[in-house]
Amino acid sequence: MFTRIGSGWALAKQSLAVLKADKELLLFPLISGISLVVVSASFLVPLFVSDPFRQYLQTETSSRDILVCAMLFLFYFINYFVIMFFNAGLIGCAMIRFRGGNPTLGDGFRTAMERLLHIFCWALVSATVGMLLKVIESSSEKVGQIVTALLGMTWSVTTYFVLPVLVVEKIGPVTAFKRSTSILKNTWGEALSANIGIAIIVFFMGLFALLPAGLGIIIGTSASVLTGIVVSVVCLILVSLISSAVRTIITVALYDFAGNSHIPEQFDQRVLEQAFGPKNR
Repeated sequence: MFTRIGSGWALAKQSLAVLKADKELLLFPLISGISLVVVSASFLVPLFVSDPFRQYLQTETSSRDILVCAMLFLFYFINYFVIMFFNAGLIGCAMIRFRGGNPTLGDGFRTAMERLLHIFCWALVSATVGMLLKVIESSSEKVGQIVTALLGMTWSVTTYFVLPVLVVEKIGPVTAFKRSTSILKNTWGEALSANIGIAIIVFFMGLFALLPAGLGIIIGTSASVLTGIVVSVVCLILVSLISSAVRTIITVALYDFAGNSHIPEQFDQRVLEQAFGPKNR
């Protein structure tokens, strides 16, 4: 167990090194985050600016329920599509770097556009699953929450490698799901330990990001408190972007090694072989 966590820690640090070499990759999660804010605003603004619409949503009618379900599904779909589109761009850039190339943002967006139909289909599948989980959760408050949590976790695990498979192997969602499940059988422990390593790094980075706010509060002046909070918020946003990018990079690295038997240039062969063992070679 400790060996796996140690390997996960090493893989997380090597993923950070990849991001350090291509800092522009942070723009993918940044643009994705901004896009998600815009999407959320587009759904929330009508509730505040249109009294008739808000009153209609408060009525108890079957047509209202259908509209709410349709809006929720659309919200899920657009959010999944945005996240997957920009992650696909990041995956494309990571694969170029793993093959010794020097990726650009244009390479990433071009990759995402080439896989647009597959991303669209997988976003539909994910939105449908999200809706079903929401229905189960709503059917019984306590039992539904437990069942939803278990099913949601199972879905997240089994689809761990779906997006890299979609992007790299250019196959459809159903085949990609089967391929992801197959790869996961031999890598779930390593994927988990790697994410634990990332979580530890992000935790300490988050604590460091809170220092300016803490110092501002200790100084005690209004200016110092405001400045400290602003700096900490900016740092926390940066930590979130780094965390998102690194998680995607390490997922691609695990997929590349376990699925393609290829050792990314930026990763230590000994660490990968220690993590996966000779049975996966």
